[in-house]
Amino acid sequence: MLSERLISLAVRETSKNYLKINPTTDTHVPGPKPGQKYMLYMHVPFCTKLCPYCSFNRFPFSEKRAVPYFESMRKEMRMLADLGYDFDSVYVGGGTPTVMIDELCATIDQARDLFSVKEVSSETNPNHLVPEILEKLEGRVQRLSVGVQSFDDGLLKQMDRYDKYGCADEIVERIQLATPYFTSMNADMIFNFPAQTEDMLIHDVERIVESGCTQTTFYPLMASPSVERSLARTVGKVDYDREQRFYQIIDELLAGGDKPLFTHSSAWTYNRFDYEGDVLSATDEGRASSPVDQGDAPRPADPADESSPLPVGAHSVRPPKPNRAASKPTSNMIDEYVVQYEEYPAIGSGGITYLGSSLYVNTFSLREYGEAIEAGRMSLMGRTDFNIHDRMRYRFLMQLFGLRLDKLQWERDFGMTVENGLPAEMAFMKLAGAFATDTPEELTLTPKGRYLVVAMMRQFFIGVNNLRDQARAALPGEERELLFG
Repeated sequence: MLSERLISLAVRETSKNYLKINPTTDTHVPGPKPGQKYMLYMHVPFCTKLCPYCSFNRFPFSEKRAVPYFESMRKEMRMLADLGYDFDSVYVGGGTPTVMIDELCATIDQARDLFSVKEVSSETNPNHLVPEILEKLEGRVQRLSVGVQSFDDGLLKQMDRYDKYGCADEIVERIQLATPYFTSMNADMIFNFPAQTEDMLIHDVERIVESGCTQTTFYPLMASPSVERSLARTVGKVDYDREQRFYQIIDELLAGGDKPLFTHSSAWTYNRFDYEGDVLSATDEGRASSPVDQGDAPRPADPADESSPLPVGAHSVRPPKPNRAASKPTSNMIDEYVVQYEEYPAIGSGGITYLGSSLYVNTFSLREYGEAIEAGRMSLMGRTDFNIHDRMRYRFLMQLFGLRLDKLQWERDFGMTVENGLPAEMAFMKLAGAFATDTPEELTLTPKGRYLVVAMMRQFFIGVNNLRDQARAALPGEERELLFG
């Protein structure tokens, strides 16, 4: 739709101005501000095999590289403690953080010893959802996020994940096994693959329900320049024209109707409700049946007609039988931790820190990272400073992505209203019908507004991936060879 194309263009152009690396001689990030809440991000860049669509800093796993890396990350964590930081939340991303489970557990244990940590979120892959790993994570990690991407075996083969992580049936069984171990079990999905049909997408949602996961995140496929070629070669060229329709299908199936199974915790993350009553019945093959059938089911309204909302109840899905996790409190943690913690130091090679008005990028080189930590300094290789309008645009996007912009907080922090600070952005979003609530206290979003924010976040993350590409371009020759052959 036209509004999506205009907003994507605007985010792409503004991101170019402030998401760029300038060399820095800083040896440490600045210390904490009194009263400010911070989250700690830790990056583990190792994977047994590299996925073609991933732009994060990642390297082929070897124990020889990974063991000293975890040791360096624990030393870097102590540097933050010496600067006076404290954290109640930790997010471990990758890569595959669980690639060496004992090293990960030692690192989480140290974080709990050094800081006031209440909750830990970690990423993983389906092949690590096994008892010997889950039992070590239980109690240490409150939210586990597993990269699924799709439950279609054909797409998994296209992504080179089928042989690595198993077929869709195996992944569903592993999520069912893992969910009771955690307060929140998130399944990461991707939609709008070139080969994906509406029926395949509906089937993905059905299997999310069947898996029993307590949270799911549906990301639009993001074709940043660094992975565009490999994406086209493996899964095809991305078609953004149908992105909104796919998003509407997901939204209606998970959060639509009179008694939705999930509720939004961000524009593309859904937390599960637990309802008594009707449950999915299992077929003889073990796959849950659903009112969402792949052939004769009514289809959501065509988004080409922007005045026509998706009809409530066009599809519905029922919850499976409850499990042990249903009695645990729901965690509000999501993958986009930047919504809940605007400022966060990051440790590890490839980590990105945002503090005050400055963004810092750690070296992507494993060798340079280890050398910096051994010398008693952090591995900062670049920095960019945001002006006040950059900071306002960042706040605008992140709070709307979290479904509510606090206007009173905005005025306290920026000394002006959001209307005066970002007049063009506010006028565009109002004209597009993006706001459900626009009061002196807050902004909230309509369904169309949520999709526009999804498109903005997609474009913003493509800009962040471009930033990673700048850092990756500085890799020494032997590490470039390790990544690209």
